[in-house]
Amino acid sequence: MNSKINITSMQFDSLKKEVISILKDASKSTDTRLQETCDLLKANVKHYDWVGFYFKNGDKNELKLGPYAGEPTDHTIIPFGKGICGQVAVSNQNFVVPDVKAQDNYIACSITVKAEIVIPLFVNGENIGQIDIDSNTPDPFTKADERFLEFVNAEIAKIL
Repeated sequence: MNSKINITSMQFDSLKKEVISILKDASKSTDTRLQETCDLLKANVKHYDWVGFYFKNGDKNELKLGPYAGEPTDHTIIPFGKGICGQVAVSNQNFVVPDVKAQDNYIACSITVKAEIVIPLFVNGENIGQIDIDSNTPDPFTKADERFLEFVNAEIAKIL
């Protein structure tokens, strides 16, 4: 059974405009704009149950939790290579996990999470972080989600 959620390109296009509007408001701090972006995505995309950013932690080979929307997580520091986020920090590639139970190197944030998508965030060609989305819906992510989240990260890169 295909459980993918159909979000129309028009809905993503509308969200793109809202993301741009949030990010261009230079009167707010970068963290505030990132938080508002997380809140927007979580509130408007049904299958985005946890939306957050992880950023490279200085010169350390680890990621540090940034702004997020959703249940609090104990995973505030993730070593490179560990879990989906840690793997993306090393691979520089998108990682879509339709079923987290099928992943060997997965860090469970909640027993309700069924799927995850992580998209790296590049500034001047360097992978400096990522957007991480958890879903309580099995196999919900499509290529449209990937393209949309790549767009979000490209816009965020402009303010970092």
